[in-house]
Amino acid sequence: MRNHSIQLKLPLNRFMDDLGIFINGFILLSLVTLSHVHAQPYAKSLAVIELKTGIYRIQAEVADTPETRQTGLMNRSAMPNNSGMLFIFDEKATHCFWMRNTKIPLAIAFIGDDGKIINIEEMQANTENNHCPKAYVRFALEMNQKWFSDRALGPGTVIQGLPKK
Repeated sequence: MRNHSIQLKLPLNRFMDDLGIFINGFILLSLVTLSHVHAQPYAKSLAVIELKTGIYRIQAEVADTPETRQTGLMNRSAMPNNSGMLFIFDEKATHCFWMRNTKIPLAIAFIGDDGKIINIEEMQANTENNHCPKAYVRFALEMNQKWFSDRALGPGTVIQGLPKK
């Protein structure tokens, strides 16, 4: 009788040991995967510069590489009132923007090298409509939707503090 019960326990013990190894491995893999997924979007913080227009001061994150320009303000759920993102391109061109994976509605000002706003476009969240400058530009400034119009800022308004080439 005693021999019989030992034979029954051995397969059950082996199963429990294997199950424990599997569960520990699954938990470890999940933690590594989650830490990698959460670390990637925030791995590189962007430089912030102060821009000015009239009495208004803007804290603008700088997107000046292909990677940072492509990501822009995607997947953010909010942005402080006087904050934005300044896109800087190497060459003047018709740089168009869309709002794929962008959760907050924005306004974008296309800015000439002299700091003057060329045109402003209001953009709806999560859309793929193109928003383009009316002239070749190197700078574009994204702010919360209606930020420019609420302050009566439009074409011809000068944005100070843009980086020199």
